[in-house]
Amino acid sequence: MKIFNKICLMLFVGLMLSGCQEDDTEFGPITAPSNLNLTFSIVGQDAANPQGDGSGLVSFTATADNALNYTFNFGDDRTGSSFTGSTQHRFVSPGLNTFSVIVNATGTGGATTSQAVEVTVFSAFNDDEAKQLLTGGGSKTWYWAAAETGHLGVGPNNNSGDANNTFPAFYAAQPFEKNAAPEALCLYMDQLVFSLNGDQLNYQLNNMGQTYFNGSFESVAGGSNGFDFCYDYNTAGTKVVTLAPSQTVVPEDQKRGTSMIFSDGGFMSYFINTSEYDIISLTENRMVVRGIMNGDLAWYHIFSTDDPNAIVPPGGGGGTGTPAGSLVFSDEFDVAGAPDPTKWTFDTGTGNDGFGNNEEQFYTDRSENISVSNGTLKITAIKEAFMGKQYTSSRIKTEGLYQFTYGTIEFSAKLPTGGGTWPAIWSLGADYQTNPWPAAGEIDYMEHIGNNQDVIYGTVHRPGASGGNADGGELRVPNVSTEFHTYRTVWTAESIRFFVDGQQVHLVSNNANLPFNKDFFMIMNVAMGGNFGGNIDPNFIQSTMEVDYIRVYQE
Repeated sequence: MKIFNKICLMLFVGLMLSGCQEDDTEFGPITAPSNLNLTFSIVGQDAANPQGDGSGLVSFTATADNALNYTFNFGDDRTGSSFTGSTQHRFVSPGLNTFSVIVNATGTGGATTSQAVEVTVFSAFNDDEAKQLLTGGGSKTWYWAAAETGHLGVGPNNNSGDANNTFPAFYAAQPFEKNAAPEALCLYMDQLVFSLNGDQLNYQLNNMGQTYFNGSFESVAGGSNGFDFCYDYNTAGTKVVTLAPSQTVVPEDQKRGTSMIFSDGGFMSYFINTSEYDIISLTENRMVVRGIMNGDLAWYHIFSTDDPNAIVPPGGGGGTGTPAGSLVFSDEFDVAGAPDPTKWTFDTGTGNDGFGNNEEQFYTDRSENISVSNGTLKITAIKEAFMGKQYTSSRIKTEGLYQFTYGTIEFSAKLPTGGGTWPAIWSLGADYQTNPWPAAGEIDYMEHIGNNQDVIYGTVHRPGASGGNADGGELRVPNVSTEFHTYRTVWTAESIRFFVDGQQVHLVSNNANLPFNKDFFMIMNVAMGGNFGGNIDPNFIQSTMEVDYIRVYQE
C-alpha cells in the first residue's frame, strides 16, 4: 500500500479531531467502536503448508460495532485502510516470519479502538539476481540517465489493458531537460546507493540536502509553489529494500516481475509519495522503474551507473580533461590589434533580413567593435546610430581559411549582458551557398541571450528541425557574464555533445542522413535583438564578449 494512504488517513482523522475540539456537536457524540474482532486466513494454508503456499498473501477481516473505518499496520513497514474491514496483504520477507498486525477501528469523533494479532507466514519469493545487479555484490551508485529521452516520464495507470500503461504516454523528459529549469537543478545531482549486507538489500539516497518534489506533495517539504520544485529535504539514513512480486497492470512480458518496497518512507529521488516501485527492466548499468502516484498515474524513472555530470572520463574527449586527439587549429589571441587575418575574415553589414533573424545591428570591422588586447578577443556591441542602424557589433569567421569535419571544439569565454544581446560561437556547413540553410546544417556550440541571463544553449539546425523548432538543449550556468567558462563540443560521426565546464548541455545523435558529416567553418559574433535575442533594453549602452582562446582537436 502507498504512503499516500497514511497521509490521507492522518488528515482525515486530524480534521475530525479538530472539528470535535471546536464544536463537539458538529459530528454528534464521540463513540469508540466496540466488540472489535480481527481474524485472518493465510492463502494456500493446508495441512502440508500450515504457513501458506509461499505467496505470502494473507486475508484480514475486522469487525466492530460503530466503526466508520479500519486502518491496518502490518508490521512490515507497510499500512493499509478499509471502510469494510476486509483487506488482503502480501508479506514478502523471504522465509518464515512472524508479524504483529494491528488494526485500528475509527468511530465518530475520531475515537479509536485497537486490536493486534500475530501472523506467521511463509514467503518463497526472492530475486537474488536483482540484488546482484543493483549492488554488484557489494555497493553500487546509480544516477539519473539524464541523456536519455524519457528518463523522467508519466503515463496512465488503469486496468483497461491499454498499451499506454507500459510507457510514459503523457510526458517524457528530453535529454538534460531539468538542467534548464532552475527549480529542478537538484535532480541530476542525486546518488542512489544500493548495498548488500548479507542477504539484506539496503539503500541510501544522497541528495545534497535537496529533493525534487512533485507539486502535488510539496506540502510534505513545507512548499507552496504549486508546481514541481527542489526543496530542502533530508534523506539521510539507510532504508531496507524488500523485493516483492510485481502487482502492477504492466503485462508480465514487459516487466521483470519484481517490485522494490523501501522502508521508512524511502523513495527513488523524485518525490511522488510512494515507497514501492516496479522494476520494468534491470541490467548491470541501466534500470527502469515504475512508481504509482495516487493510483491514477504511473511515473517512469530511468537510472544509469554513469554520472550525468561527468559522462566521459578525463582524456576521453568528453566534457572534462584534455580533449582526445591532436590540436589542429587554435587562436590564443596573444597578439594585440585586429584578429589574425590568416585565421579570420569579417561579415559586415546587415545581411539579408538581419542575417535571416531580423537582427538590429550593423556588423563592422572597426576596432571599436572588435579587437585583441591583454590576451583576449573582444567583440563589443554598442548603441549608436550607424549606417541606418541603431546598434553596431562584429562578426568574424574562418570561411575559406579553415574548415573541418568532426573534432572537439573548445573555447573559454565571458559573455555580454543586457536585454537583447545575443552572443554566439558556432559553425555553418561550408556548402551553404549551394546547399541553402538549413540543408547545409548549423552547429551552435554556445548561444546566450541577455533576456535569459545565465542560461547557455547548445543546438543544431537541420532539415525538419531548424529555427524555433531546432534540436537543442539548455543549461543554467551561474556567472556567465562575470567569469570565464569553458565550452566544449564533441562532434563525431555518431553524435554531437555540448558541454559547459564539463557538464553536458545537450546530446544529438548523428548519422549519415544528417548534414553533419562534411566540412563546417566557425563563426563568432554578438547580435542585437532578432528572433532569438528578443527585445532590446532601452537603457543598453554597450557590452562585450571576451574570448580567451578557441581550439580544435581531431583524432
